[in-house]
Amino acid sequence: MRAPSKALWVRLLELLLFYFAVGGLALVLEGRVGQVAPQGWEFYAVTAALFLTLAFPGFVYQYLLRRR
Repeated sequence: MRAPSKALWVRLLELLLFYFAVGGLALVLEGRVGQVAPQGWEFYAVTAALFLTLAFPGFVYQYLLRRR
């Protein structure tokens, strides 16, 4: 049996939650090593773009390569 597919807004919410979870983990690790460096909006724009880029192979597998 195949599980029902998720709505687009659920997948986008998951992506956003994972972005903040990974960022929070990185912040904790940086705090344990030394002083946490202050970041501007540019840092968050670049990390969000990088997060989406690294998530693209999973999108390709999920929607383009996997056979139904």
